Amino acid sequence: RELFGYDELRAEQKRRRESYDPVQLGLGVSTFTEMCGLAPSRILGALSYGAGGWESASIRMLATGTVEVVTGTSPHGQGHETAWSQIVADRLGVPFENVEVLHGDTQIAPKGMDSYGSRSLVVGGEAVLRAADKVIEKAKPIAAHLLEASVDDVEFKAGTFGVKGTDKGVTISEVALATWTGHNLPDGTEPSIDADATFDPDNFSFPHGTHLCAMEVDTETGATKMRKYVCVDDIGTIINPLIVEGQVHGGLVQGIAQALWEGAEYDDQGTLVTGSFVDYTLPTAADTISFVTDHTTSPSTYNTLGTKGVGEAGTIASTPAVVNAIVDAVRHLGVNDIVMPCTPERVWKAIQAGAAVTTEGERDAAPHFDEGAPNQDPASGASEGSDQ
Repeated sequence: RELFGYDELRAEQKRRRESYDPVQLGLGVSTFTEMCGLAPSRILGALSYGAGGWESASIRMLATGTVEVVTGTSPHGQGHETAWSQIVADRLGVPFENVEVLHGDTQIAPKGMDSYGSRSLVVGGEAVLRAADKVIEKAKPIAAHLLEASVDDVEFKAGTFGVKGTDKGVTISEVALATWTGHNLPDGTEPSIDADATFDPDNFSFPHGTHLCAMEVDTETGATKMRKYVCVDDIGTIINPLIVEGQVHGGLVQGIAQALWEGAEYDDQGTLVTGSFVDYTLPTAADTISFVTDHTTSPSTYNTLGTKGVGEAGTIASTPAVVNAIVDAVRHLGVNDIVMPCTPERVWKAIQAGAAVTTEGERDAAPHFDEGAPNQDPASGASEGSDQ
């Protein structure tokens, strides 16, 4: 509420209505809870779902010091390569630039359930983490052998196996090289510390959030203008803040576009007339404002990383927040809903229709802001407009 400046904006809205300003201000609120990381597989099977909810990962420690990560997820702009590299570099204590993520080729990564439903980090990232833990467990007895110590006396910290109470140590990359040569391995040990892992969550993850939007509406033309947008999401543990910001911003623009511009339009003969990018309205950077984003963090209890998923958060909450704000701006003119997209023509027609059914004296340009008044304050828990 404070981040959005809610009280100040409501006061401005009141002043505009009392002064019969042709440009009115509306505020919209949208809250959501999403189910991500579809799982477990046995439940999906009971629901006749066509695939499992698990994900796979493999890690190969090369003698050169490179760490190859094979993932079943398939990124197309989400930044899996960066996030997966961060997870592995942090867990194995190797340089970030030494991690290579391989994906999208069934000859390299034959197992996987792909990317959808904000599941990649929640399920695929956890599989990567578990594969890294298996690498450490496989490397530990070899490291103990190289250090001439008991396995119980060896601990792994920051990429190095060390003997407790001493300064003796060997890095995991050195263990990988020793494993590859095979010159000095414990009896019965195979020359590999590569590892595979799969992860099938016990439950969904549940990211949630609240989005607030302020829109200006020109009551004479129906034109709309976004004044402010603030969102606070809880997506669990954040691995890479920059990637999260990109995912949220992209989702916001996509959802806002549905509210304001995008639409499948047909002529009188039923022919689609918005079938190309020439006619289908997509937003550009010039059509959006700077968003204010923030987060609360309550880690998921269904994966070790504590992540919940973020890819769809912006698209879910932004569309109703924008439509609610537009309707709120002209509610006092008899408008209760506007069919998306809220183009100037549709907004103007809604205003005219509202005025036509509003009898003289029933409404006033100034709204009532009494505590508990219905359909006025979204903070009361009531919808600010459209339930789309």
